[in-house]
Amino acid sequence: MTTIADRLAHAHQRIAQAAQNSSRDSKEIQLLAVSKTKPIDQIVAAYDAGQRLFGENYVQEGEEKINALRESHGDIEWHFIGPLQSNKTRTIAEHFDWMHTLSREKIARRLSEQRPDHLAPLQVCIQVNVSQEESKSGINPDEVAHLAETIASLPRLTLRGLMAIPTATDDVALQQDEFSQMQTLFNALKLRHPDLDTLSMGMSQDLEQAIAAGSTMVRIGSAIFGARDYAKA
Repeated sequence: MTTIADRLAHAHQRIAQAAQNSSRDSKEIQLLAVSKTKPIDQIVAAYDAGQRLFGENYVQEGEEKINALRESHGDIEWHFIGPLQSNKTRTIAEHFDWMHTLSREKIARRLSEQRPDHLAPLQVCIQVNVSQEESKSGINPDEVAHLAETIASLPRLTLRGLMAIPTATDDVALQQDEFSQMQTLFNALKLRHPDLDTLSMGMSQDLEQAIAAGSTMVRIGSAIFGARDYAKA
């Protein structure tokens, strides 16, 4: 039976191979372990295997884990990667290091206003609905530039880049097209905001295609922790 450490090592091997296939340096690509619905002991097991970046989808669950691990595992970098309602912004502003799913000016302003002064600015990515599915969060590609300007003007936020969840499909050509669109959008945005360094896309099933399209952070859950525990969602 494989352990979390074994699966984490295998994920790093996949990233390294994908980077090599794309003539990229694997050091350019970070692994974000998606620990939503997973118990603290599994996070600790991944931590003990060297993992420091963890992603949570649910505000209350994430807050509870952060509070439980703050003293013993204070160097964990916590990323919020789920949808966010405006009445939950304070928890994100006060507890998380990153927010990947920013897609509304109102949310951005609230996060900046509520970010405590003793913490570093909240690192944020704009979520893009590259597939333009009605059921999916994120803004349309043509709205990204305006939101980026707003975020750049807010003192307690730092814009790091873009995030996307492309169409869930076995159609590799469609996946590649959407990843390519994100790469083009990211490169265009960097012309206005040269400090951007994060293109957050790619998950357990499609990280190779994402890395080929320039992803700098892949979000991996099931390949490390096993299938999602829907009973806890």
